[in-house]
Amino acid sequence: MAELTLSVEVAAPPERTWAALVDWDRQGEWMLGTTVTGDGADRVGGTLRAKTGFGPVGFLDTMTITAWLPPYRCEVVHTGRVVRGSGTFEVEATPDGSRFVWTELLELPLGAVGRFGWPLVRPAFAAGVKLSLQRFARYAEAY
Repeated sequence: MAELTLSVEVAAPPERTWAALVDWDRQGEWMLGTTVTGDGADRVGGTLRAKTGFGPVGFLDTMTITAWLPPYRCEVVHTGRVVRGSGTFEVEATPDGSRFVWTELLELPLGAVGRFGWPLVRPAFAAGVKLSLQRFARYAEAY
């Protein structure tokens, strides 16, 4: 399993940060190369479909919501063929607004090749998520 946890400070109250976060259909406005749609995605058992990629290269990440505690926590299990594992989206209150914390615990594909390749891929993956989180902060502040 590979874990990645990143966070960003948001100059908005937790309720607004949460509302911006779970506006799944607009997630592509801040997440690099991703469009998301949801079905019943405001409760446990709801599903999400995230298409990630650029041009003809990409993959579908399907998820099922396993915990829904607005405005502070959403947990998902990744059920797709490429991305497996779990993810957690947390919104924490801070003196200046809120903090969005994104954690992924992923099953690496391709067995030993995936485990060997993760240290090489992780910096680029983390940089993409970090950039997306910076974009999210601006998006949520204006939401």
